[in-house]
Amino acid sequence: MNNKLSEEEGQLLIKIARDNIESHLKNEEYIPPSDLPDIFHEKLGVFVTLNLHQNLRGCIGYPEPYKPLIDAVLDVSLSAAFEDPRFYPLTLQEFKDIEIEVSVLTKPKEVKVVNYKDYLVKLEVGVDGLIIENNYNRGLLLPQVPVEQNWNIREFLENLCYKAGLPSNAWKNEKTKIYNFQAQIFQE
Repeated sequence: MNNKLSEEEGQLLIKIARDNIESHLKNEEYIPPSDLPDIFHEKLGVFVTLNLHQNLRGCIGYPEPYKPLIDAVLDVSLSAAFEDPRFYPLTLQEFKDIEIEVSVLTKPKEVKVVNYKDYLVKLEVGVDGLIIENNYNRGLLLPQVPVEQNWNIREFLENLCYKAGLPSNAWKNEKTKIYNFQAQIFQE
């Protein structure tokens, strides 16, 4: 990853995400610090993951570098808390027990293969996050997911297909595109 954040910068991102969510829950306006590190103004992909008692409670992000990092974190922290379609909006009661994780992403690159079996060699569990595309179906899994689930690369690819609403073997289809990216992961 060419744009590395320091641990302090990562913890600052988490604090900003937390303060932003808390302000929203209290119907207050959140204004981020003005003296942010330069990297916060670079366009980077980012995901905010919320966990409640070690269970996923929300995860939303921008896989592509659409916006400056600070703007992206402000957007996706609220989306993870209040707009993840898998969950009800976060409550103030739950908020005190939420653990926040911020993943800052490299730009996704298409993984070119001659044969689908090449994916099994080219992709690495615990290093690569993956995006799959086939027609209008698209899915993404962050690099930490297969590690947390104890998946091998084949299981990672099959679950990526499920996430996109595709059959588990869609990664073998020549019309399917797979992109990889890496992430810097910061946890509370």
